[in-house]
Amino acid sequence: MERNLININKWLYPASWIYGAGVWLRNKLFDWGYYKERSFDLPVICIGNITVGGTGKTPHTEYLIRLLQNSFQVAVLSRGYKRKSTGFVLAQMDTPVHQLGDEPYQMKQKYPNIHMAVDANRCNGIEQLCKETVASGTEVILLDDAFQHRYVKAGLNILLVDYNRLITEDSLLPAGRMREPESGKYRAQIVIITKCPKDMKPMEYRVLTKQMNLFAYQQLYFTTLSYGKLRPLFNGGKEYPLGSIHPSVQILLVTGIATPQKLENDLSSNIKNEIHTVSFSDHHDFTPEDMLHIESQFNTLPDGKRMIITTEKDAVRMASHPSLPKSIQPYIYVLPVEVEFLQEQQDLFNQNILDYVRKNSRNSRFS
Repeated sequence: MERNLININKWLYPASWIYGAGVWLRNKLFDWGYYKERSFDLPVICIGNITVGGTGKTPHTEYLIRLLQNSFQVAVLSRGYKRKSTGFVLAQMDTPVHQLGDEPYQMKQKYPNIHMAVDANRCNGIEQLCKETVASGTEVILLDDAFQHRYVKAGLNILLVDYNRLITEDSLLPAGRMREPESGKYRAQIVIITKCPKDMKPMEYRVLTKQMNLFAYQQLYFTTLSYGKLRPLFNGGKEYPLGSIHPSVQILLVTGIATPQKLENDLSSNIKNEIHTVSFSDHHDFTPEDMLHIESQFNTLPDGKRMIITTEKDAVRMASHPSLPKSIQPYIYVLPVEVEFLQEQQDLFNQNILDYVRKNSRNSRFS
């Protein structure tokens, strides 16, 4: 069982204890009813985590969209991280990325028939999505990254845990990367260990199941990331599998995601090409200088045997950037990411989600 080493800044433990006391008190005030949780009269599914950084929320949210959209009118509500707008915004196909944030914009472009909205106040956002005059026919709401937003009492909570940084081995902020103590996992009806290697052995499943130590009412699933066909960012063009890139082509991997090392490792294990990286912070707001730096790094690669690969959420910010050099645009390709369930768990997961949505015209406890 090999996972990334978790770096704990032990000298920050005193600050983590203070932070943890504040989080504990906040959760207790919700548990005691001092802070009020609000339920809504339609199925609400929350997809979130208890750590900072990427656990795969967007790919899992998109998986649920694909599962539900043919049978129900799906609405997705996000806070719209790093957007330039404020308050409630309902996305249209021509809403610019800076008003929504990169991931909400990405989801609306990929799934135009959903209601995609952003609002830091999740209760207000849900209220708006339930209005026929705002978002007609909403039947189920997916809350993207709202596990700590306890003012909304979701009917079904899905907690995502990164295989490479298990919450059982992490620490609270700022020493570690946990937003709240590990005990927060017990608020979830479904826990998914994400980004697992595809070749996990049966023994490791058993070890992880024991390590997570969930209650009987909770369900544990394992997923991995599956990469789709590369597609040109501009001018349409042919899509082709990642493995079909000629070995002589050198790749510039441009990312602004929480865990770029995972993507780098996956690419290295799937292709034999030489990979160069330009990494920015998660949801990075590209500057003109960044664009010049990307162009400069690309120009160091051999002419005629080079390409740029980037993620879907980075692509939406790059495509709309006025300073993106035209000289590199034909060489930029987008790598889609999807979720794949392991241990043949997909049918069971799908059925549980569909059963919850069909049986709950209002919030109820998942079982």
